[in-house]
Amino acid sequence: MRRLLLSALGALPAALRAAPAGLNGRAVRGGRPAAAPDDGLSGTGGTAPVPDRHRPSPGRGRGDTVRAWTELFRVSALFSVPGDALAGAAAVGRSPGRGTALAIGASLCLYEAGMALNDWADREEDAVDRPHRPIPSGRISPSAALGAAGALTAAGLALAARAGRPALAVATGLAATVWAYDLHLKHTKAGPAAMAAARSLDLLLGATATATAMSTATSYAGTGPGPRATRPMRLGAVPPTGPDNVARAAGPARSPLAALPAALVLGAHTYGVTAVSRHEAQGGSTAVPLAVLATTTALAAAVLATHQRQRPGEPARPGPAATAPGSSYRPDHPHHPAAPSMLDLGAPLPGTYRPGHHPTAPALPDLGAPQPGTYRPGHHPHRPTAPALTPLLLTAFTGAYLRTAGPPLLHAALNPSPPLTQRAVGGGIRAMIPLQAALAARAGAPGSGLAVMALVPLARSLARKVSPT
Repeated sequence: MRRLLLSALGALPAALRAAPAGLNGRAVRGGRPAAAPDDGLSGTGGTAPVPDRHRPSPGRGRGDTVRAWTELFRVSALFSVPGDALAGAAAVGRSPGRGTALAIGASLCLYEAGMALNDWADREEDAVDRPHRPIPSGRISPSAALGAAGALTAAGLALAARAGRPALAVATGLAATVWAYDLHLKHTKAGPAAMAAARSLDLLLGATATATAMSTATSYAGTGPGPRATRPMRLGAVPPTGPDNVARAAGPARSPLAALPAALVLGAHTYGVTAVSRHEAQGGSTAVPLAVLATTTALAAAVLATHQRQRPGEPARPGPAATAPGSSYRPDHPHHPAAPSMLDLGAPLPGTYRPGHHPTAPALPDLGAPQPGTYRPGHHPHRPTAPALTPLLLTAFTGAYLRTAGPPLLHAALNPSPPLTQRAVGGGIRAMIPLQAALAARAGAPGSGLAVMALVPLARSLARKVSPT
């Protein structure tokens, strides 16, 4: 038995040499080496893949191209832009209108132009630190990114020009700041200040465009032969209510410079986010996230304190047309006493109607609170009014701002690794949305604040698919 086993082991090498073998021990079929199994982990030549690098595909479809452009534009960060114009409109005492919409469109174009230009300028640096970005990975060419930046800049300036020359002047300064930051100032000490100036100018663009559109429409309504021109009113004619599709006066009109405090608050937050982003590739900074966390807390306290100083003795929101000094006419008065445009012709004849004549209704007796289970029209003892809701919304928006920006900054300070630092930057970008909502509510526009906060779920869901940094 031992001799048979030894003879069989001795014959095994000869049998192996006689059998066909493939390359690197792989089986051969039909005289050709079989294809190596693709395990998805090794690259060409058996090399390990670079982490987070997208594998180039020779036949990329339309879906891959769209995803590459969404990554280049960082579309999840787009939701932090519309709130600038809405907060600016609230700061000048106007409701959003046509000028606000044009400012939002211009801001979105200039913001995306800055994103494309940023990746074009950093293409060599990203090839080392972020090889998965669209330009280093070869999914978007540098010339295409630069062309997109130029086209979006021109589109943004064109939209701003539609809102008036003052808005175009602000948008030109914003575009110049964006290009200067991406091409030169980013890697200098002036980088965070330039980025803060760009965000502040974006809020001022919304304020200027809204105020300019309103003043232009008002002046047009008072001149010219059109239907809005001021003409002698016929007896009993109803005064025009103002031009359509423009911002309405939600309070006393203010100069665009009235939006400067809100612009400075938003600029200070942007300064901190930009300072943290300078360490997102290598990490290693503990002092910067701590300082930005302290700044975030101070900004939240300043927003609340400023609103509390304005509340005592100040009416919440005046009506659409305030009473002129020295005049007893008030359009929101139910009986229109002493209307200057009407002649006092006495009471109309029975059965006739005269516009503007509202005889005094008899006062209802004070019946007190209704009995439990009964209903009385006009009695709403527990319905909060808009002025009462504004402080609650402001507190909620400010709390959301701290909740969004604070914890990621604290984590980055405790462990300044690149992933946690990038998460802090993303949290700072998303925190701009509740900050904009708080600024709008502080200016007396809680509706605009709620509209801005409605963008938070969209930004959060899209950030899971496309990183905002």
